[in-house]
Amino acid sequence: MPPDSHRTVTITRTSVGRYTAVNGRGGTLKFGTGDVDDFTPVELLLAAIGGCTAVDVDVFTTRRAEPESFVVQVDGDKVRDEGGNRMEELSVTFRLRFPEGEGGDAARALLPEAVQRSHDRLCTVSRTVELGAPVTTRIES
Repeated sequence: MPPDSHRTVTITRTSVGRYTAVNGRGGTLKFGTGDVDDFTPVELLLAAIGGCTAVDVDVFTTRRAEPESFVVQVDGDKVRDEGGNRMEELSVTFRLRFPEGEGGDAARALLPEAVQRSHDRLCTVSRTVELGAPVTTRIES
């Protein structure tokens, strides 16, 4: 693997049901159990899916025109059954509006291809969810 392929996030408990994630560049993100307005881990998963594909689509379309509106909504159903907790029926909805004119027309025309390329190949998060990846856990003292 190339040296820049490894990613790490460290999570520290800050109080009951509250945590802070720190990435390798020093960025922080607070989250929790949903008792307050912080994101829950499941909401972070949805945000990661939407954010990943939004970045891909943004890169492709804004080469043609700056959007007037760019909103991505991610939905899913949390299931708890004999198979364990998981998300099902995940969907990503793009609501983008581009200006009138040649650039906007080009961005609108490219949008379906950009969304498809992100889904089929580029978005690491949704590709990992769809293809599955084993998660190994270990305990260190």
